[in-house]
Amino acid sequence: MTLMAHTGTELITREQLAEILPPESTDTHKPIAHITLVNSLLESLSFRHINVVKDEYAVSSDGMKLFGVIDLETMGDGFRFSLGLRNANDKSMRLGLVVGVRVLVCDNMAFSGDFTPVLAKHSKHFNLNDALAIGMEQMQRNFKPMADQITNWRAAQLTDGQAKEIIYRAFIE
Repeated sequence: MTLMAHTGTELITREQLAEILPPESTDTHKPIAHITLVNSLLESLSFRHINVVKDEYAVSSDGMKLFGVIDLETMGDGFRFSLGLRNANDKSMRLGLVVGVRVLVCDNMAFSGDFTPVLAKHSKHFNLNDALAIGMEQMQRNFKPMADQITNWRAAQLTDGQAKEIIYRAFIE
């Protein structure tokens, strides 16, 4: 997991997230408190018997944007799955979750993983628990294909000579 907090954000604890209040709702925009998002996500994971090994969070200086990464206990042979999350209560970006063996969440808006189970606006019809339930189901369904892909990559290793030949051909052709 990689959380990069460097341009106007600071790392904070889960307890500190509870101190950040969302702005008032409007008819079309329903902000989600960062702690509500994190607690709902952790609850959804616990319902599926997936434990958290490590989590890190960063917020923008005004408290409107949240960036986070969560390492999961669920793992394969020599690797562990992670979740990346981001949320903005200032309408600058949608709530998003990514899942992968390696995820990248950065305050410069880089947001990457192997799979994106949730990407949603803070609209008046958005239901966080429903979105997380569907996203977690999709996430679990993709654990095995992601693990199988890693197994296949490990089985298809190249010798140094093969790698050099492929690189040479790429430059020549």
